[in-house]
Amino acid sequence: MSTTPPLTRRQHDILDFLRAYLEEHDISPTLEEIAQHFQVNKVTIFGHVAELQRKGVLTRAARGVSRALRLVEDEPRRSNASVAILGNIAAGAPIEAIEAPEELDLRDLVPEGRDVYALRVRGDSMIEDAICDGDLVLIERRETARNGETVVAILEGEEATLKRYYKEKSRIRLQPANRKMSPIYAKHVEIRGVLIGVVRQF
Repeated sequence: MSTTPPLTRRQHDILDFLRAYLEEHDISPTLEEIAQHFQVNKVTIFGHVAELQRKGVLTRAARGVSRALRLVEDEPRRSNASVAILGNIAAGAPIEAIEAPEELDLRDLVPEGRDVYALRVRGDSMIEDAICDGDLVLIERRETARNGETVVAILEGEEATLKRYYKEKSRIRLQPANRKMSPIYAKHVEIRGVLIGVVRQF
């Protein structure tokens, strides 16, 4: 019996498009081409592709190559000892947190059964929480957070930032851990996960 997690309708559609494109061109489409086909933005397609990789039905033949997507089909699923590094996360001014995924082996660090990914920190707005430029942060996928938790927050324009989350009366405050920096205020933010660990890069 297959152990592949259920796919959404859009994920099935993306896999069907990949199969057809590979049969016709003998090479995979770029994320931009997939986005154009489905008339959505690249950020949306990146998220679906990352999920398909996490579910073990899609892989990349090489890192940093735009046409490296490959269907896994009937291959066994990868062990959850590795965590996808989905890109960079701003710990300063917000940045677009979309880059080619890498793989990080965290066999002894990732809590079993938790849906975790990693981001590489860029900036020093969280240095008073011992989160420094170049560190890897481990993020548990969640859509909600408690006040004071450090979250990956998506702002308008698909900008992502790593900050402490506080829901106030009429707004949300994203608080840096650096006394030299001011908080970010927003009416609404999308939470993509909550910090559960930091891997220091020496």
